[in-house]
Parts: sequence; C-alpha cells; structure tokens
Amino acid sequence: MRTFFRRLDGWLFALVLLLVVGAIGYLSTRYFHEADWTANGRSSLSAESRAVLATLDGPVEIVSYANPQGDLRQTVAGYLQRYQQVKPDLTLRFVDPQLDPAKMRELGITVDGALIIHYRDREQRLDELSERSLTNALERLVRGNDRIVAFVTGDDERRADGKANADLGTFMAQLEGRGMRAVPLNFSQVAAVPEHTDLVVLASPTLALPPGAVQALVTYVQNGGNLLWLTEPGNDDLGLKPLAATLSVRVLPGVLVDGSGAALGLKDPRMIALGDYVPNAITRGFTLTTLFPQVSALAQVAQGDWAVHAFLRSSIQSWTEFKPIDNSKPSDIRFDAAAGELKGPLDFGFALSRLSPSPDKSEQRVVVIGDGDFLSNSFLGNGGNRALGERIFDWLLGDDKLVDLPPRGAPDRIMQISQGELSAVSVGFLIVLPLLLLLIGGLIVWRRRRR
Repeated sequence: MRTFFRRLDGWLFALVLLLVVGAIGYLSTRYFHEADWTANGRSSLSAESRAVLATLDGPVEIVSYANPQGDLRQTVAGYLQRYQQVKPDLTLRFVDPQLDPAKMRELGITVDGALIIHYRDREQRLDELSERSLTNALERLVRGNDRIVAFVTGDDERRADGKANADLGTFMAQLEGRGMRAVPLNFSQVAAVPEHTDLVVLASPTLALPPGAVQALVTYVQNGGNLLWLTEPGNDDLGLKPLAATLSVRVLPGVLVDGSGAALGLKDPRMIALGDYVPNAITRGFTLTTLFPQVSALAQVAQGDWAVHAFLRSSIQSWTEFKPIDNSKPSDIRFDAAAGELKGPLDFGFALSRLSPSPDKSEQRVVVIGDGDFLSNSFLGNGGNRALGERIFDWLLGDDKLVDLPPRGAPDRIMQISQGELSAVSVGFLIVLPLLLLLIGGLIVWRRRRR
C-alpha cells in the first residue's frame, strides 16, 4: 500500500507540473513582460528615445526595403519591436526591392534593408539601423523640416565646422543629426540675413564688426528674427552696442570669478561651475553640472517689450574681476568694491522673448550668454554642457516638445569593484556555491533513504 501511494504521489506531482507548465505557456501567449538587467539598460530603449516617441502624437509607418532571403527582415522586425512596445501605433511593412528595380531607383534605395519612415506628410530615410540614427530621424520628423542656422563669419568668430579647440564643429555635427543645418553668414558678401533663416548665431567675435554688419543684425532682430549671441570677457564692445541696446542688455566689464569652485577642485577661479539653475523654460528639470571657462556678466538695462529671464547665474561668492589674473597665483585676487567690481550673484545667461513683429511667427526668441567656450570642442564634453546647448537651440527654434528630452549618455560598461569585493565573489563561486550544491544533494539522498 505504501508503494501504491508513493507512486500515486509521483504521478500527481507530474500531473500538477504539466498543468503548471501548460498554464505558464498559455499565459505567455496573452501577456508579455521583459526585463533588462544589462548596465544602464543598454539592451532597452533609452529614456531619450522613449521621450521622442512620446512627442509623436500620431501613427508612424516604417517601410523596410529588405530582401526576403536571409535573416535581414527578422533582424529589422526584432529591432523595431522595442519601439513598438513603447508606441503601439508604429507599424512596420516590408517591400521586396527586387520586384520593382525602377521604383527603387526612383526612391533612391541602394542599400538592402533601407528604411523610409512616414509620419503625417513627412518622411525620413535611413540606411543604417541603430537607436541613435532612428531616434534622430524620429526627432527630425517632429521638427517637420531641417532648420537653417546661420553662423556669422568674417570677424574671427567660432567656426561651426571648425576642428580647432575654440570652434563649435563637434557640437554642430551632433545638431545636424537632429535636423539642424549650419550655413555661413558673411556680411561682406550679403547685405542682410537671408530669408528662411531660422536662427542666427553670433559666436564670440574677436574683431570689431563693420557698421553694416551690426545694422544688418539689428534689422534682423527688429523684424522678428531669432538670435543666439555668445560673447566673451574683453569683447564687450566690438561695435555691438546698437545690438545690445536693441535687446535691452549690457555686457559688463571684467571677467567673472568664483571662489566656490575650489571646493570642486577647480584651480582657476575663472571656471564657473553650475549645478543649480534659475527656473526657466530652458532649464526646467535640468540637473546636470555645467562648466563655463571664462565668463562675462550681463545686466538688463531697460524693460522694453522684451520678457527677459535669467537662466545662468553665478554664486554669491562670485564677482567681476577687473585686474589681470596671474595663472601661477590665481588665489591672489581679491574683490575690490572701490574699483567698481560687482559682487555676485550675477547673471550671465539671458533668455528673451516677445510677440514677434513678423506676421509669420507668433513669438520671437533671443539668448545672450557671456561665454562661448562651454560649447567649444575643448569643453563640450564637460558634464551637461552639450545637453544644455541642445536645450538652448531647441528653445530658440521653437521646438518646445524637444527641450525637455532626457540628456543622451553613453552606457557604463565598466564595473567598479574593490579587491575585497573581488575576493568575496571568487570565494563565493569557487567554494561556497559548490558546498551549497553538495549540501542540497546530500539532503535529497538522505530524505530518499529514509522513505
């Protein structure tokens, strides 16, 4: 009788096990759950890609021109499944490029697996399938079309395509992937800012601008054009006072220094580090630390019809230093009120807006910053400099949906572990885990012998 019940117990256990496995299989066809345990979730969509998908308020169709032979279609479908989990109305359709070669030539399809993304009446083409390229394409669809950003040239400004330390080539190359196109604007060749220019950038000129160029910029602003003006210490004039007066701002003399930087390991007091920001449409939710190597303080001189909001402000330990700073003895500087130096906190970043004088626009936007080095090739990689620059450009171009996107970051593929922790892990795998398995096996044998 004991043998019968033992066998019955075994059959019942097997039956229950089969029922459980069947129930799990059935539920897996109706419900889906996926967990990503990789570093920083690098096998899942980034927070930025999810945010871009959230800005697309309509269906998205992706057409893949992939050959049905091989595994390419399966690879494309598996990759896009991550996007479809976040945005269910993103659909994928395959077209065999060999069925209509003439149509493929008309569409410009030359790569097997090329994608064309359709959103409303817009489309973007992709020859490379990666999260960065696909998310950039979706972001360009949100913008609607490429934005023309004109950089003033001819007066020793920072070059938008330059590779020198002071230039902005690295930053602008990244913005071009997000739908912005940089073009030169030389007032020795044109008398006014060309039409259909979305933004003009005056990036830290070191030579005085000709009166005609200054007047062209003033006229552009008066007519409703958007402007980014980056200035530097010692460049507070350069013939740009008419432009400053039009914007109701003033570039203060001297260089901004901050004694609080020593706590962060900054030896040069001209290095301004910010971790807290004045609440503003540009800095809302922004928590990354930014570094500004050499800064001019700014002041608002008149109210006018501009709404002026400071979004970059130094600490209470800062001041405008008039005397030359000896790099070998930076700690020798002292605040001198008698010399006219101004005590902080001081503003060095203004966001200006007003109703646009142009009938084609609803709002005009201008940003003035007392430093251009923070976006240069040398300093772009410091903290949140690049992320702040992207927010500034998005705000100036009126792409408010994209201003609050999470900053892009590279996944952390390095595991930091001490020698003691490494020894503990080694002992666990080489000794503790085998002993635990032996103990469990011995316990199972002992229980079976007792029956």
